Amino acid sequence: MQLIVANGHMRTSISLVALLAASAAHAQGLAQQLNPLIARHRGKVAVAVKHLGTGESFTHNADVPMPTASLIKFPIMIEAYRQAAEGKLDLDSTITVTKDDMVPGSGVLTSCFSPGAKFRLRDAVRLMIAFSDNTAANLVIDRIGLRSTAETMSGMGCPNTKLHSKVFRRDTSVFPERSKEFGLGSTTASEMVALLQKLYRRELVSKQASAAMIGHMLACRDTDKFRRFLPSGTKLAHKTGSVSAARCDAGILFTPGGAVAMCVLTSDNQDKRWVQDNAGNRLCANVAAAVYRYYAAKGGAKPRVTRLQMGASGVFVEDLQRTLNTRLTPSPELSVDGDFGPSTQAAVMRLQRDGGLDPTGVVDAATWKALGPLISTSKPVPPPEVVNSEKLASKPADPLTGRPFVSCKAWAIADSRTGNFLWGENENQKLDIASTTKIMTAYLVCELARKKPDVLDEIVTFSERADSTLGSTSGVRAGEKLSVRELLYGLLLPSGNDAAVAFAEHFGGRFASADGKPEPDPLPRFIAEMNRTAKRLGMTHTLFKNPHGLTAKGHGASARDMLVLAHAALSNPLFQRYVKTRQHGCRLASVGGHERDVAWHNTNRLLGIEGYVGVKTGTTRAAGACLVSSCRRGNDRLLMVVLGASGSAARYSDSRNLYRWAWLQRGAKH
Repeated sequence: MQLIVANGHMRTSISLVALLAASAAHAQGLAQQLNPLIARHRGKVAVAVKHLGTGESFTHNADVPMPTASLIKFPIMIEAYRQAAEGKLDLDSTITVTKDDMVPGSGVLTSCFSPGAKFRLRDAVRLMIAFSDNTAANLVIDRIGLRSTAETMSGMGCPNTKLHSKVFRRDTSVFPERSKEFGLGSTTASEMVALLQKLYRRELVSKQASAAMIGHMLACRDTDKFRRFLPSGTKLAHKTGSVSAARCDAGILFTPGGAVAMCVLTSDNQDKRWVQDNAGNRLCANVAAAVYRYYAAKGGAKPRVTRLQMGASGVFVEDLQRTLNTRLTPSPELSVDGDFGPSTQAAVMRLQRDGGLDPTGVVDAATWKALGPLISTSKPVPPPEVVNSEKLASKPADPLTGRPFVSCKAWAIADSRTGNFLWGENENQKLDIASTTKIMTAYLVCELARKKPDVLDEIVTFSERADSTLGSTSGVRAGEKLSVRELLYGLLLPSGNDAAVAFAEHFGGRFASADGKPEPDPLPRFIAEMNRTAKRLGMTHTLFKNPHGLTAKGHGASARDMLVLAHAALSNPLFQRYVKTRQHGCRLASVGGHERDVAWHNTNRLLGIEGYVGVKTGTTRAAGACLVSSCRRGNDRLLMVVLGASGSAARYSDSRNLYRWAWLQRGAKH
C-alpha cells in the first residue's frame, strides 16, 4: 500500500511540514475508507486514485498488470487520435460495416445495424467508448493497426498497457502469451491514472484531441460501476470493461473538491454473474462513491469560493470561463466545461496583465474585481435595476370551463367502438412515439395469428441481436426459446425491445422488402410491412424505422394516427386479451437444455383502475412519456393517445383528466 501527497501549486502561509502532515492525515482518511472495500472483495484488485489538483494519491497493487476487458478501448482511442494528428488517419473518412465485421457482445452495430451501414470513423470511436461497441472497436483497430496501440503506450511510459488482439478474434493476437493470461488487453491501475492525468491536462495528443476524447468518455453509458452510486448529475468521463471474471472502470470524476483520476481493476472474481449487483461492479461503484464523498466533504468545507486555480472544477469555473470569453478581446473561446485547465489559466493571466495585476493565473479577490460581475448563464442577465423596474403583464384568470390543462405535447380522443375522432390538440403533429410503436409490431403478429391460429404455437429462438437490444427488456436471453403465444406477453407487458426484434426476425421473412428487391435480413422486411400497414390504415403522419420505438431519425407518428392504429389493433380479440393482462409468468426453454422462469408485469398503471382496458405505454428521452389507452364507462368506450407528457406520472394524470372531461362531454350529449 502506498500513500502520496503533493501540493506544488498552492500558495500558503503555513509551513511545508505542517502542510505535509495535514495532507498525509487526509490521505490516510481516504485509505481508511477504501481498504475495507478492497479487503472484502473475493478476487484480485488493483486501485489507483489521484487528485488532479493537489496530487494526493492512493494506490493498491497499482503496478500489477491486470486484464482490461473493454477498458483497452480507451488506449485504442488515444492511438486513433494520435494517428489523426499526424495525418496518418482521417477520422472523417467513411467506413462501411460488412457482415464479417460484426461480432457479438456489447454495442449497437451488430444488434441494430444492417451490413452495408456507412458512417464516419469518428462515429465508430464514439460507439466504441459510449456503448463499448465491439464491432466499432474492431473497425477502428483495422485502421490503426494491431501493434500500434501497444507501441504508443510504451512510448508514453505505459509498457504494461497493451492491446493483444481484435475483439472476439483471439486468432489475431500479436501477444499470444499475454492473451492467454489477460484476454483482450492488459494494463496497470497506475498507468491508467497517468493517461487520465494527461487527458485532463489536455496533454494527450493535443488540446483539441484531448477535449474530443473527454467528450467521448463523458458519453459512456455504463451505469453499473463508477456511475451507480454517484449523485445524479455528477460529471464523470470514464470507460469500463467486463468479462466473466473481471470488471473494471477508469475515469475522471469531477467532485466539489476538484477533479480526481481513478482506476479500479479486478480479476479472478468469484462472482461471475451478469447482473448489475455483480461483486466486481459493486466494488467499482463503492470506490467511486467513497472517493466522491471524501472530496465532496473536503470541497464542501469552504463556505464560499474565494480562489480558483489549476485543477479546480465546478459551476464557478464555468462562470469564470463564460465571463472570460465575453470580457477578453479577442475572446479566448474557452470551452465552458467547468474544468480549470491550462487554457483557462492562460486566459486568467491575460486578464491579470491587462488589469495591471501580477499574472499568477490564480483567481483571487483582486482578479474577481477586475473581472466584474460573473456571467452565470449562456443568455445575458440584465442588471438588477432593469429587472426590478420591468412591468410584467398578467393573463386573465383561468376559465372555469374548457378543456383540461395538460403537460403533454399532443393528445387525441376517439370513440373506441367506431374509431371516429372526437377531440384533440396538436393531433396531426408527428412526434416520437417510443414503445407505443409495439402496438404495430403486436398488431402484425396478432393478424397473422387471426388468419392462421397455428402461428401462436411457433417457437421463437432468441438471437444475439435480439438479446443485446438496448432499453426495456423481456429478459429472454440468446439461445432461449418460447412460443409466439408466450412472447406476445413479453412484448406488451414489460415492453420488451428484445421481444420486438425477435418477432421481426421470426416473421420478417414472410413479408416483402421495402423496394421489392431480395433482402436476406428479415428485420428490415418486417419494418417495411409495418410501414405498408400504416399506409393501408391511412396513417398519413407515420414512419417506422424499427419494431420497438427506440429513438431513430424520422421514426414517429401523430396522436391521431395512433388512434387509427389502436382502433385497428383492438379490433383483434387476441390483441385485446394481451394488452389488458396485468401480469404473466412463463417458463423458458433453451437450445442448451436448461429451463428458467420469468414473470412479466404490465407497465400500464391505469390497468389497476376499474374501467381501463389497455393499451400501451412508451418512454424515451426524445419522446417523453407516452400512453395509448382505452377506457369504458357503462356501455360507452373511449380511446385516447397522449404523446410527450412531462413524466411517467404526468401521462397518467393527463389521461385521467382528459377522460373525466371527455365523459362529461359525452354525458351532455346523451
